[in-house]
Amino acid sequence: MLKTFDPTTLRLFVAVCEDGSLALAAQREAMVASALSKRISALEAAVGVPLLTRHRRGVVPTPAGEALLRQSREVLVSLDRLGAEMGQFRAGAQGIVRVLASTSALAEQLPDDIAGFLRQTPGVRVTLDERVSPDIVRTVRDGAADLGVLWDRGDLSGLQARPYRSDNLCVAMAPSHRLARRPNLRFADTLDEVSVSVAAGGLMENMLRRQSALLGRTPSDRIQVSSMDVACRIVAAGLGLAILPQEAAAPHAGAGRLRLVPLLDSWARRQFVIASRPEALMSASARLLARYLQECAAAA
Repeated sequence: MLKTFDPTTLRLFVAVCEDGSLALAAQREAMVASALSKRISALEAAVGVPLLTRHRRGVVPTPAGEALLRQSREVLVSLDRLGAEMGQFRAGAQGIVRVLASTSALAEQLPDDIAGFLRQTPGVRVTLDERVSPDIVRTVRDGAADLGVLWDRGDLSGLQARPYRSDNLCVAMAPSHRLARRPNLRFADTLDEVSVSVAAGGLMENMLRRQSALLGRTPSDRIQVSSMDVACRIVAAGLGLAILPQEAAAPHAGAGRLRLVPLLDSWARRQFVIASRPEALMSASARLLARYLQECAAAA
């Protein structure tokens, strides 16, 4: 059975499903259509269930085929990643750690902390990608990333969560905004204002929608952006206000460009965590980085 799922067969099966045609997939893979058909038929025989439904216009995967397609894509991505990592080892790396982080974590101290780690351990290479929290959790849980840095409000079941840094949410607005002279605000005070949200689908946006619902309100017309920098520029232009981490927004507030008013709600102080699979499943390099990040947070 294991020989049935060799990478070449899986790649051919994915090509057939994506193209919806044996002939087109054979053309893409530069092979004879009859040879590809025999390979798919042998795969179905080995699995013991039909994987494709054949009709005049081509083929579509059966429910079993959909399951195999999903798993095949994950396996092939992992193999591609393995090949890339082996290439980095050939180039002299002594360890590779893939880190995924939320927008807030990347806008605050995480890049500086990782830079300090790399200065201390130059043989280790770190890749750093931005994702929304649900994607971070899923990818770390599946083993496709080593560490995830995110707000602790996510569903972290099955993962080890080490405490990292914390931050405080504030209301960012132009100095001319009608709420700018307030010494502090509650979230309810902002619901009548046009607001800017960062990273659609992330924990922050979902939490703000949930808090609005608890207050019996719906958010006002929203401007959605993908980065903290863009949000600050839009807010400074007077196009709305935004709930942002004060630590990330502070560098943009210089020269009176932004007014940052503390948010008093109990959820406005956030704790970040370093999420990983159980320590026994972590590489030595990933364990080193996780411990270093914890030490940075403790020192702060």
